[in-house]
Formats: sequence, C-alpha cells, structure tokens
Amino acid sequence: MHVLITGLPAPRGRARCQGALHPRAAPAAERGRGPRAASGFDRCKITSVSCGCDNRDLFYCAHVVALSLYRIRHARQVELRLPISETLSQMNRDQLQKFVQYLISAHHTEVLPTAQRLADEILLLGSEINLVHGAPDPTAGAGIEDANCWHLDEEQIQEQVKQLLSNGGYYGASQQLRSMFSKVLRGLGGHRGSGDPGADTPPPPHLHIPAQVREMLRMQDSNGARMLILMTEQFLQDPRLALWRQQGAGMTDKCRQLWDELGALWVCVVLSPHCKPEERAGWLQLLCKWDKLEVCPLEEGNYAFDGPSLQPTVAPSSGPSPESAPGGGSWPYPPPEPAHRAALGPCPPGPEVEAAGSRHTVFSRALQAGELHWNDAHLQRILASDTYGPSLKGNVGGDKLTFDSQGRPLWLGEPFPTACARVDTLRAHGYPRQALRLAGAMVNTLRLQRRHQLESYKQQKKELLQKGSTCITNTEGWVGHPLDPIGCLCRALLEACRLEEETLSLYPDEGSEKRKVAYQHVPVPGSPGESYFAMALEVALLGLGQQRALPEGLYAQDKVVRNEEQLLALLEEVELDERLVQVLRKQAGLLLEGGPFSGFGEVLFRESVPMHTCARYLFTALLPHDPDLAYRLALRAMRLPVLESTFPAGEPHPNPLESIMSNRFPRWFILGHLETRQCELASAMLMAAKGDPKWLHAVLGSVQQNIHSPALLFKLAQDACKTAAPASVPPDTTLLGIALELGLQVMRMTLNTMTWRRREMVRWLVTCATEIGPQALMNIMQNWYSLFTPVEAATIVAVTGTTHATLLRLQLDGPQREELWACTRTLALQCAMKDPQNCALPALTLCEKNQAAFEAAYQIVLDAAAGGLGHAHLFTVARYMEHRGLPLRAYKLATLALAQLSIAFNQDSHPAVNDVLWACSLSHSLGRHELSAIVPLIIRSVHCAPMLSDILRRWTLSAPGLGPLGARRAAKPLGADRAPLCQLLEAAVAAYITTSHSRLTHISPRHYGDFIEFLGKARETFLLAPDGHLQFSQFLENLKQTYKGKKKLMLLVRERFG
Repeated sequence: MHVLITGLPAPRGRARCQGALHPRAAPAAERGRGPRAASGFDRCKITSVSCGCDNRDLFYCAHVVALSLYRIRHARQVELRLPISETLSQMNRDQLQKFVQYLISAHHTEVLPTAQRLADEILLLGSEINLVHGAPDPTAGAGIEDANCWHLDEEQIQEQVKQLLSNGGYYGASQQLRSMFSKVLRGLGGHRGSGDPGADTPPPPHLHIPAQVREMLRMQDSNGARMLILMTEQFLQDPRLALWRQQGAGMTDKCRQLWDELGALWVCVVLSPHCKPEERAGWLQLLCKWDKLEVCPLEEGNYAFDGPSLQPTVAPSSGPSPESAPGGGSWPYPPPEPAHRAALGPCPPGPEVEAAGSRHTVFSRALQAGELHWNDAHLQRILASDTYGPSLKGNVGGDKLTFDSQGRPLWLGEPFPTACARVDTLRAHGYPRQALRLAGAMVNTLRLQRRHQLESYKQQKKELLQKGSTCITNTEGWVGHPLDPIGCLCRALLEACRLEEETLSLYPDEGSEKRKVAYQHVPVPGSPGESYFAMALEVALLGLGQQRALPEGLYAQDKVVRNEEQLLALLEEVELDERLVQVLRKQAGLLLEGGPFSGFGEVLFRESVPMHTCARYLFTALLPHDPDLAYRLALRAMRLPVLESTFPAGEPHPNPLESIMSNRFPRWFILGHLETRQCELASAMLMAAKGDPKWLHAVLGSVQQNIHSPALLFKLAQDACKTAAPASVPPDTTLLGIALELGLQVMRMTLNTMTWRRREMVRWLVTCATEIGPQALMNIMQNWYSLFTPVEAATIVAVTGTTHATLLRLQLDGPQREELWACTRTLALQCAMKDPQNCALPALTLCEKNQAAFEAAYQIVLDAAAGGLGHAHLFTVARYMEHRGLPLRAYKLATLALAQLSIAFNQDSHPAVNDVLWACSLSHSLGRHELSAIVPLIIRSVHCAPMLSDILRRWTLSAPGLGPLGARRAAKPLGADRAPLCQLLEAAVAAYITTSHSRLTHISPRHYGDFIEFLGKARETFLLAPDGHLQFSQFLENLKQTYKGKKKLMLLVRERFG
C-alpha cells in the first residue's frame, strides 16, 4: 500500500496522523482517491480512529493498520507540526480571513453550513460561544493528568453482543460469543502460540468481540476490562432473563455455559496481580451492583433453586509486601486496606457473610476473589524462584507446613479451588513461569494431603468397613467446580511440556478444529526424576478419582459430567510412555487404597459421583500393561451406590422400569446418563475379557449385582452375544453363556412389568439359547415359570424353539429332536393349565402330532370351560377342532360355549352372532339328534327375535345330516311346526311380542318406519305356524288397544297390515 501521511505533534504527547491509502500499482491520477484514514495518538496509545471506508468492526480496518504501521516504521518521514492553534496565533487579520475563506472554498459542501452557523453565533454578542475564552484544538492533545486509553468502539461492541444474544438459541451465535470469551483473558498479558486454534487463520469478524477482549487483557490493555464490562451489561439486559426468572425455570444450556465463562472471566480480572486498587474497587462495585439484580443468574442455573452454601474463602495471612515481582520487575499489589474497603461501602460482602447466604450468583466467586491479595511473603517466594526451599525462606516463619519433608514448597493458605484460580489468573495475565511454579507447589500440597488421608484411613479402616458407609469430606467436588481447579492445574502443567511447534489452548472449547498436541517430559527444578508431564497426569487422575457428592440441580450435575469428559478428552490426547504408565499404575493403586477419600475406595458415600467414565479410561490405558490392576479398578468402579442402597439384600426389587427421576431419586437428574456410562464400562470389560473365563465370570457377577436397568442389561447381553459369535468364526461359548445369563436376568427383572420391548427380549433369548445348543434351549423351557408369562412361553418360546430354521441350526438327530418336541409339548400343557384362556389353542396346535398330549390339552380345555373359560375362547377352539376334522369335539365345545352365552332382545350385532350361527350350522350338519340337543341351548341363550327367526329359516331350508359326519341326509326338510323346531318357533314368536312391547314403550316418531319394518319381519315368522295368521291378527289388535294413544303409529299399522 502507498501511504500519504502527515503528522501533527502536540506539546503534551498527543499527535494525529492521517493519510490516503491505495495499491502501489494505482495510476498517478488515482492516487489520493482511496479511503482516508486518521488516527489520534496520546502517550503511545491510539486513542481515536476514523476511516472513509465502510468496514465498521471491532478491529481497526486495514487502512488504519497500514497508517499505524507506516507511522511506526517511518517515524522520521512523518512531518511534525505544532498544534494548529499555535499556527493561527501567528497570523494577522488578513491572513486569518484568507485562511478561513480558502478552507471553506476547498470543502464548501462539507463545512459551509457549519461555518455559517458559527459565524452567526460569533456575531451574536450574548451567544454561548462568546462567553467561553479560547476555542477547542483537536491537535493540542489532552492534559498530562487526563486518563488515556486505547480506542474502543463501545457502541459497536454493545450492538454486536446484543445481536449475538438475540440469536443465542442458535449454535453459531453461541460459538461466536464463546469465541469472544476466549480472548478476554489474553489481554491480561503474554502472547498467543502458533498452535493455538485460530492463531494461524484469523476468525471471521463476527467472532472477534470476546476473543479480542481476552487478547487485550493478556497484553495488559485496560480496554480488556472495559470490553468485559460492556459485554456483561449487555448480558444482563437480555430480555430472556426476566422471562426465565418469572417462570422459575433454568436457562438454556448454551446460554448457561456463556454465563459461566463470564463469571470465570471476572474472577481472573478481579484477581489480576497488576491492577491498581482503585481499578479493583471499581470492578467490585460493578460486580456488587450486578450481583444484587433480580435477573442476575444464579451459579446453579435455576432461578427457583435454593442451593447449598458456598464454603467460605479465607484469604492468606498478610505478609510484608516485596519489592520485586516474580519475574524480577516491579509488581504493584493492591492490599485490602481499610480505605479500599471504605470506598466500596457495604459491598462486597466478606467471605463469612457470603457463605451464610443462600443466593449465589455467577459473580459470587469474583466478589470473593476481591478479598484475596498477592502480598503473602511465602507466596511471593514460590512465584519468584524455581529453587525456593527451606534455606531460602528467610523470615517467612517456622510453620512446618511451608515445605514438605523433601523441602519442596507447599501452598496451604487457601482452599484448593481458590489456589488453582490463582494459577489460571497468572497464566492468563502472561506469567506462565510463575503459574507453573505455583502449580508445582499445589501438586506438592495435594501429595501431602493424600499421604495424611491414607494414614487417617488406615487408622479407621476396620471401623469403616464394619460400618459399610462413610461421609463426604468435600462438599464441593473439584470436577465440575465453577472455577475448574483440576482443569486449570492440568493445562498449566501441560502447557510447559508442549513441543515448540505445538501449543495448548487456554480453554479447550476454543476453535472448531482439534489438533493433536505433542508433549515432552520437562524436568521439575529441584525434584530429580519429576516431570511436569507426569504431574499433569497425576493431578488429573487425583481430581477425577476424588470421592465427591453429586451437586444439587440439573445444570450443576450436567456440568460435572461435561467437565469430567473434557478432562478425559485432554488425557486421551496424551500418548503414554513408560514413565507415564508407571504414574498411571501408581495412581490407580492409590485410588484403590484411598478409602473414603477416593471414588474407587472400598467404602462409598451413598450419593457420591460414580467413577464409570474415569474407570473406563483407566481400564483401557492399563489393560496392555497391567491387566490384573485394570480389571480390579474397573470392577470396583462398577458400583452405583444410590441404587444399591435402595435395594436391601434379600428384598424384592420394585418396578425397575418405574420413573426414577420423578419417584425414587428426584435429585439425580442425570441418573440415566450415569447408568449408560456404567453399561459402557461393563461392555468394555466383557469385550476385553473374551477368551478369559476367569475375568468373564468376575465381570458377570459385578454386572448382575450393580446394573439395575433392564434395558441396559439387555443391550449388554446383545453386545456380548454379537462379540461371542461373529460370522464365520467359531463362537466363544463362555461369552455366549455370559450373554445368556444376562438375558435370563433381564427376563426375571421384567417378568411382572409392562414394556414394549418384552417380546423382542424373549425372541432374542431363544435365539441366544439356540446359539449355545439344545440343552440351553430346553433349560429355559423347563424353567419358564420364573422367566416368561404363559402366553410368552406358549406363543414365542415354544413356537420359535421348534421352527424349521431353529431345528436346522441345532442340527439334531432323531432322538434329540423328539426330546426337544417332548419338552415343548410339556411346556405347552403347563401353559394351558396356567392360562387356558390364552394358551389352550397354542397348546392344542403344538400337541397335534402326539395323540396323548393332544388329548391332555383337550381335557384341559374341557376342565377350563367348567371353571369359567369364556364363550369366545371356546368357540375359537371349537372352530379349530372342526378345522382339524373333529366335528363332534367341536360340537361339544360349541354347546359349552352356548351355555355361557346370553344375547338380549336388542343385541342384533352381538360379537357372538356369527359363532352362534356357525354352531347351529354344525349341529344341523351332524344330524337330528345333535340338532334336538342344541335347540334348548339356543332358546335359553338367545333372546333376539331376528336372530331366532334367522336360525329357524336356516334349519328349514334343508334336511339335517345323518350320522356324526352328516354324510347322509333325510328325505325332506324339517317342518317349523314339528319337533324339534316347534319349540324354536314358539320362542321366536314370543321374542317378537316381547321386543315389540319393549320398543313401543320409548318409541319416537322418527322410529315409526323402523318399527313397521320390524312388524313385517315378525309377520313372516308368525306365518310359519299353522295358525300364524290368527296369532298375528290378535297380536295387532292387542297393540292397537294398548297403544291407541299413538294415533299416527296405529294409523301406519292399519295402512300396512289392515
């Protein structure tokens, strides 16, 4: 770019540069036509920026950058001038008039209206402009006492944050805001490595707001805090906050994560080691004001949640303020002196006051951080030297916990999360060496604490094991903590171990592409054999394996899971060498021996966070190096105490498919996720133990004891079966047996419950048993009472177990096949006796090929009919008997069904109508004897007149059959006036008379036509009798006399029947 630039010096350190920029290859005629950029400088800072281009963003445009670079690189080529006011003071009246007129002439369209307005005001004696001495000079600069800061387009920041928040429900907007946060802390000091996601390729402009703030803070630019304040104010103006509060509901997950990052960012800002006391006081006043707002989000994430009190944060004892900073330069410290607190008034509350309250917002941690300082003498010496030891402690004091037994420094001045926040703050503010030194001291402190815990546990081990329970020593777990102490410590240690061409992102969510990070072992000064790389692994495992209570609230529990997965993702990127494997084995052994302080200890608190996800990583990592330790650790981690303590030994389990969250465990919102992770751990062990019967049976016992979800057990059984019997490879019979055992447990757990997957489970179990062999299949048939319902056993197990495909799969010989069929028939008969209503027909079908079994099944049906077997099932079995060519047995069952049937006068569409007609047809085909026997049953069971007349006509159309099969028939059909049909005719006539009177009792005029048609059908039935005409006439006369008040209806009767 070619730059035309002029410089205007100011006597108090202020200057202004302006120029026109365009490509070097531009013709001479076009030079000067590019956008004109101008920058204001004040004490080595760009305080104002303007450009003629349309690119308005949070960053300086390319023209302003080129102008600034030219000013920096070619400072001597920029012509320096006095302020314009000094030049004007040297002109006489004529020169001033000529200057003004030439200026107006050169820019008459831009400045003429302003010039005329100013001239009018100057000529007016009483105007405001004449009452002020002098005139403004933009080239003169600010006073030395005036504040100066880098240029920041506050309006643009507010507008962009507001726009992104309005799109907060979309993934892109959340990513943009998260990218904004990713650079807020980078402005605290230091620089960005080349491997950091986004370092090589700059993100698009709409992702730059928080990213730029982090960069500004790392570079110790005061605008970083200004930008953070602007962003926070826009966040608090989000209209959704008031809506969520009114509804008493939690905010969306993505929005909740943004607020968490905002709160953590304020902790790093307030804890800044180089800020001035007045700056910190101003920040704390703002935080206190925001904290008191009703819409300010709570730390847990739900406005209706009243969470547990925070642990009070105790500031370390005040010591003499050192004269030198950790890096050797000056490092001002803001001591919490009374004047500083007086300036804040009643805010912020002290740690004791904060701990007593129950309302903790996302800014509570930052307010607590305002009580901390950096002027502790021991802390300063830790930060100042890699070789700080007892010989260098000077006048620190004789506290024996200042160093460990090996002379390595400890930091016990405050809670562990607070100390880790210091590490994160130092790293974010550009003090990586000091952060690493403090991190090393924290690791030494953790090791000492663990030694004390193990000694304490050894003294109480017998008592705790007898008691079988323990209590939680940490009310706030380190994984899922709002300050993320384990993550901060791990990242600080790993950053020191990355190779030169690699880097580690300060926050893992930054950037869309994840790159594999390469690390190396970096020795720890003063600790032979130690490396920061091994320290990072040790810290991560210690935090992940900590026994901690599951926090209250859905979001807090979700954050525990998410934080754990982030830490494990960080560890999975690490390639384990021999040194790290030794660390892994040592830490795994300590976790197993950690007692109540370890999530892998022998005794667990009922509501402690399960270790399934961590154990799966440890199992996978340890398996190639120490299988015995890997299995012992994973088997110990299979426990889920909150479920185990609910089902005392020897007591039956309640409904396992019952809604757990709403009934038994209302606090465990993520229980389903935890059970899934438990199943994944079990699956990993089963897959790895293939071919090893010892560990397979150990895993099976653990699974049967600890997994309480039938659906997950079924999935585990399916996975085991697939692994045990791959295609074209001999199956692993032991693993197949494990899969079958799991399937049997699922059957027992779901036997008395309703689940839509039950049929699928039963079919799979039969298939799995078939894979093992005929003996397994017959075993489940013989023990079906505890596994299946009678319907499942008769319709799925027995049928599937004897299909052609199953028999081919089993490859049975004659005797074996007959044994299987005998077992199946026994099963069918048992099911029929247990549930004849649903299993009688399947039992008859399965027993068709064995006469004795078939007779037994038929007898079960007859016995069940006497015991109340419904007419519908009896008709179904009767039709089956007819289909099998057994009409006499079908007739017998039909008569039993008719004996239980009752069809009222108005039930023309009764479900059993077709069955009754079929039974009548069957009896007619069998012969006169069977027909005579069924007529009384029909009269007793059927009271519907149209149905009786229909049966009567069917029987009079043809002659009845002779003999049991109806092969020969009589010469002529039966008469309706002779036995046995005369009784049915009388019943039909009586039914018509009764039905007519019943219908006339509540008849309406719109039903008159239907009644006339009904009388027409009745006359047809009356006429079947010898004196039917006379009977029908008497019946009509009776109706006319009885219902003479229904004149219209009787008129219709006369018109139709006379």
